[in-house]
Amino acid sequence: MGELRGSVAVVTGAGRGIGRAIAEELAEGGARVVVNYSRSKEPAEELVEKISASGGEAVAIQGDVSDAGQAARLIEQTAERFGRIDVLVNNAGINIDRTMRKMSPEDWDRVVQVDLNSCFYTVKAALPHFVENGGGKIINISSFVGQAGNFGQANYAAAKAGIIGFTKTAALELARYNVCVNAVCPGFIETDMFAGVPEEVQEKIKARIPLGRVGKPREVARAVRYLIEDGDYITGQTLNVNGGVYM
Repeated sequence: MGELRGSVAVVTGAGRGIGRAIAEELAEGGARVVVNYSRSKEPAEELVEKISASGGEAVAIQGDVSDAGQAARLIEQTAERFGRIDVLVNNAGINIDRTMRKMSPEDWDRVVQVDLNSCFYTVKAALPHFVENGGGKIINISSFVGQAGNFGQANYAAAKAGIIGFTKTAALELARYNVCVNAVCPGFIETDMFAGVPEEVQEKIKARIPLGRVGKPREVARAVRYLIEDGDYITGQTLNVNGGVYM
């Protein structure tokens, strides 16, 4: 069984939304958490203060993980601060939604760079530390859109599907080092992004979901914690947290 207490966990894109909930959940379990952010400095620092006030340990580290050099620096700064890395949660992501007729090459490249390429950059940088530690856990946050597709999200769907393929290959390659690699695919989740959707559209979305509601960020965070604490014999898998919107 994995042990969160005292471990060092890096969560990318942790200033807001699902990433924030994951960072809070892991800190609650006793992990020392690196709250990575690209531009959300104030929310990230506020989260660190909240974790510290609750008796936990966290630090905010800026870094745009869509850039290979900055992703490597994030990992190295973590190792310098805490001496090790036990958990890596690749959560950073963006969406630029347009139909393919209107989507520019720049729209495509930016989403793939942030959502998919960043996973490779961080895993590549963290791998030597996992090998030195004798193991670790990597959880990549994908999406049901990467499994089902979605109108106007060709770039996002391709990137999130790529995360699933990357997860399976990484799991095969890293098993020899006792590193478990899994993906979590959230459905529609109650975040700032969803809150910005017009109410009538929200209702249509809920009507598509068998459980009749959108998920909460904490529900995704609990799935991540499960894979860390109880997933020692789970690797290369995709855990769906989607209310049944995709089966």
